[in-house]
Amino acid sequence: MDYIQAHTFHGRKGQIENSFSYAVDYLLLDFKSKKRFPKLFSHNHFNFFSIYDKDHGGPPKNGIGLSWVQNILKVNDLPGQESIFLLAQPRLFGFVFNPVSFWLCFDSHDNLRVVIAEVSNTFGQRHCYLCHRDDLGPITGFDTITAEKVFHVSPFQPVEGTYCFNFDISTDWISISIEYKRKEGGLVATLVGPRQLLTNRSILLSILRRPFGSRRVLALIHWQAVRLWWRKATFRSCPEAPHNDVSR
Repeated sequence: MDYIQAHTFHGRKGQIENSFSYAVDYLLLDFKSKKRFPKLFSHNHFNFFSIYDKDHGGPPKNGIGLSWVQNILKVNDLPGQESIFLLAQPRLFGFVFNPVSFWLCFDSHDNLRVVIAEVSNTFGQRHCYLCHRDDLGPITGFDTITAEKVFHVSPFQPVEGTYCFNFDISTDWISISIEYKRKEGGLVATLVGPRQLLTNRSILLSILRRPFGSRRVLALIHWQAVRLWWRKATFRSCPEAPHNDVSR
């Protein structure tokens, strides 16, 4: 189990520009690891830090975790079933909000082959983007994987355009960038941070630094929305989520 003391950056393009950056805590859960978790972390049980299967892999609050990912890979005849990791913000004393989590799927040679970007909005909806190379080869930091935007995230961006994903995942570093491109505007979002072993000490230090956990993330999202509304950015109501849970 790895802990990533990450930084995220969001930069809005277009007529009304806006950018912000803040620190955020992510965990990288290895579902095949036999190592014991720190006492302050639990999988599917309440603790200081925890990750629940019901929060991931399927509808919000009704996910099934790893088995959902394995089925997606099998149905789409995709590689990467040998080793699957979940990169997500943990629950802090039971509360969590993950704007985006990532399922990282590796082959037997530790090559990243598939990523499932699990995107949730503040309206209780979720959609996943299935990311892989066209030739199904190993994904490196030099690859750009594109997907059509089909899911409403921000009320200040339309459901149109293209996402460009870049995943640079190493044994000691996580670097993910998502560029949203559309005719007029778009944005760039990044998540970057070093990997380190999750310990009771790192959990306690994280809580001291950011005692509100992902509540703080949710508050910052709403604060940025207020700023854009005040600057008269176009507001769009939330449409229904796509009928398909996953798209490419």
